[in-house]
Parts: sequence; C-alpha cells; structure tokens
Amino acid sequence: MTSQKSILDIALALAHVNPNKNDFSDLLSCISEWIHCDAVALLIKQGETLKPVAQRGLSQDTLGRRFEINEHPRLFEICRSTQPLKFAKECELPDPYDGLLQSREGDFPVHACMGLPLYSQQQDSQLLAVLTFDSLNEYAFDDVPHTQLTQLMQLVAAHVETLLTVQHYQQHAQHNHQLAQQLNLEALTREGVEIIGNSHCMQILKNDIQLVAASEFSVLIQGDTGVGKELVARNIHLNSKRREQPLIHLNCASLPENLAESEFFGHSKGAFTGAHSTRQGKFQLADGGTLFLDEIGELPLAMQSKLLRVLQSGEVQTVGEDQSRYVDVRVIAATNRDLKQEVAEGRFRADLYHRLRVYPLNVPALKERENDVILLAGFFVEQTARKLAIKQLKLGIDTQILLRQYDWPGNVRELEHVISRAALKAKQQQWQQKIITIEPQHCDIEKRATNTHTTTQLINTNTSSLSLKEATDAFSYQMIMQQLEQHNLNWAATARTLKVDRANLVRLAKRLGINVKKSL
Repeated sequence: MTSQKSILDIALALAHVNPNKNDFSDLLSCISEWIHCDAVALLIKQGETLKPVAQRGLSQDTLGRRFEINEHPRLFEICRSTQPLKFAKECELPDPYDGLLQSREGDFPVHACMGLPLYSQQQDSQLLAVLTFDSLNEYAFDDVPHTQLTQLMQLVAAHVETLLTVQHYQQHAQHNHQLAQQLNLEALTREGVEIIGNSHCMQILKNDIQLVAASEFSVLIQGDTGVGKELVARNIHLNSKRREQPLIHLNCASLPENLAESEFFGHSKGAFTGAHSTRQGKFQLADGGTLFLDEIGELPLAMQSKLLRVLQSGEVQTVGEDQSRYVDVRVIAATNRDLKQEVAEGRFRADLYHRLRVYPLNVPALKERENDVILLAGFFVEQTARKLAIKQLKLGIDTQILLRQYDWPGNVRELEHVISRAALKAKQQQWQQKIITIEPQHCDIEKRATNTHTTTQLINTNTSSLSLKEATDAFSYQMIMQQLEQHNLNWAATARTLKVDRANLVRLAKRLGINVKKSL
C-alpha cells in the first residue's frame, strides 16, 4: 500500500538529503513515507556478500550480519534481476529476515517480500546494492504499480551511487591526509631531531623550547650560521599541537624580489608573465601547521610590510585574485643577523621585528657550549660510519683534544663536515684495520696546540691563545683519557694511578665530557 505522495514528491525529498552525512537513514525515511511496510533495509554489495548499512523495522543485530548471496535464495534472485521483484505469497524460498521483525513478538515468518536491485548508472550497470521490503500483511505490495517501482528503483540507485561516491572520496581524502601526516613526520625525524648537548646554555635552550612549543606564540630564533636554528624550529613544531600538520620551510635569502609575493601567497593562472597555472603559496601550504621563515633578515622591505599584514590579520591574498582567505599558520623565523641593529639602521621594520619576536630564542655558538663538542663529534662519527659502511669508527685521544681546543667559527655545521672528511681520509689510510681511528692529521682544521703524548710536551705546548681554565681542562682531559685507556676503562685503577678519590675523578671526568660505556 502506498501513501498519497507521488514519485515526484519522493524525488524532491531525496534531492534534499545531505550526501555528506554519510548516512542512509534519511533515504529510508523518504521511502517509508511512500511504501508502507513492516521492514525496509538497504544492503550494499561487497564482493559476493550483502552488507546492511541501514534498516527500519528489523532487530538491531541485523546491521551486524553479513549475507552471503549464494546462501540466501531470495537475495540471490533480487541480485540477478534487473527489475523490481515481488515474491509470490506461496513462494517457498526462505526469507533472510524470518524472525527478525520488531513489529511482532515471537518468530513470525515474513509473508510479503519485495526487492529492488540498484545498479550503477556510470560503471557499466554494476550492481551496487539491493533495497528490500517486508511485511506481515501478505497483500501489502499488491497495489504498488510496477512502473512506479521502476522509477523509484532508478531514483534510489542514483542517490545511493552519489552517497557511495562521496564516501569513497572522503575516505580517500582522509587516507591521503593521514599518509601526508605520516610522511611529514618521517621527513622531519629522518635526520634526527634530538638536540645533542649537556652544557648549561643548551639545557636552558631545551627548557625554553618545551615552554614555547606548547603555545601559539611567534618565535624568533637567533644565532650564528651553523648553530642549528632549523633543528630548533623542527623541535618547536614537533612538540606543539600542530605536530601532525605540515612544517613548511621558506628561505628568505634565496627569494627573487619580483617573485617573493608569489612564493609567500601563491598566484592564479595568468597573474603575471610565466604564471601558466595556479600555484599555492607557502602560507596556504602551511595552513593548520607551521611556517619556518629562515634568514628572515634578508627579506626585502617591500615584502616585510605584506608579511606584517598577514601576521596581524591572518588573511592572505593570492596574486591575481581580489578575494582574501584566512589561514591558520604559526610563524617561526630565524636569522643570523642582529635584527635590533638592522631596525636601528632602517633595514628591517620595527613593527615586524616586534611581531616576530614574541618569544625570542638564542642558540649559542659551539665555542660557548663547554664540552658539547665531543658529544656532537660522537654523534657525527656514528652517522658518518653508517654512510661510509665502516664497522667501527672512533676518535683518537689527541683528536678529541684538538676538537675541544678549536674555535669552530662555522659551529656545528663545520664540525659535521670536518668529521665527514676526516673519516673518509682515515678509511683510506686504515682500510685493512678492523677499527678505524680518526687522528689529528685527518682533521683539516687549524691547530691551536701541538698534539703530544706526554705531560712535559703538553706543558711546553703553545697555549697562548687558551685561558688558564681551558689549558687546565685540556691537560686534565688528556691525562684521564690516557690512564683510562691504560687501565682498560677501570675507574678505580685510574684513580689510584692519578692519586685522587674515585668519586671526585668521576665527577671531574663528567664535567670534562668523558663518558665511559661498557657493553657485552
């Protein structure tokens, strides 16, 4: 039995069903207003199985069932049909819903059954789903005209196909988003994000990073070339709530002035000569994440004012378009220039400087980091050994002293390159040895002290460029390292030879950056 609604009313109702809801319940509500029955169900075809995705009038466990088409004769007949199918009252084929109707207590069999096969209108008439109707009234569907059922079948098939397509694209987009997040995290962590160093100034920096990362403040990272400003920026991003969103890098020093605005904000097709296609800018790509502006001190003044506008309003305007759009971007900037001096000399905008410098971070030079040079050298030695396929690579004692005494004008980056070159030279000279040792002659750096092996030679070394504390530490470092090697890394024996208390010796060694690890 049908209601007074026409098939046109059903079509209009279906047109207002939101396809983004990812729910077929509204579809069944529209159909139930036109065809009265005790149960209606929509089952999506997945291979040789029908999966219920929406139902009205059946027990709740129905949605958890999976119907093998070949095991249910009535469903099999509906799937092989191309037209609406009404089963005869005397049909002896078992009904998959027998005993599942909610309208009656007890296991009453279904008396009237009808099914609509739903075929794709785009994919070579592929069967998408089936729509089933059941009633305890054996005459319930007798008055439903076949032509109207055919029209309903086509309408519902088109609607189901639309919903399935939307679901497919949403799942695909979600998968791509999750994949992009994973690739982004892998790319950020591939080269390591740990900040190596136990010196006091580095402990302060690490604490500041943890503190500011949890906020949404703009950060200005200042420090000499090669100190690791980009590593600090990565740590801030990975410890923030934006860690699963992109970290976009833009080097302001490499921007041609005529293309800077396009790099920042993107451009539309035909916006200028050479703009053959639409392109998103770095702000659009970083939406929801973090934008790292390296060498911000090199940014032209004209571009500084446009950047300031975005930081103030959060709106960007693509080159060649009139409309603006809002972006949610956290900005981290870095520079090796003294921006305060640049502001005083008119080369950097004061308002932009203060907008970026909400939370300033200063990365110390390597020469200010006490004994961190040996820790970093060990890190780079291990990295280089993997790259050069060296089973065991180590630093000689004299090499460690040399590295500690060097000024490192190029900071951490210079140390990394020195270790890489030295390892390559050492491998070439010691290729027959199981353990390859980097010696001072492999390090192409300017020596501040002659490499020696005896106390007398060390005292007679030219130490005019060293402070008393540096010279004392260097001497103590060499003596402890020599005795540890002679006594097979035994602290007690080393302490007896040097005639000091063992606990005091361990504390002194720790301050000098000497760590002994024994492994089996």
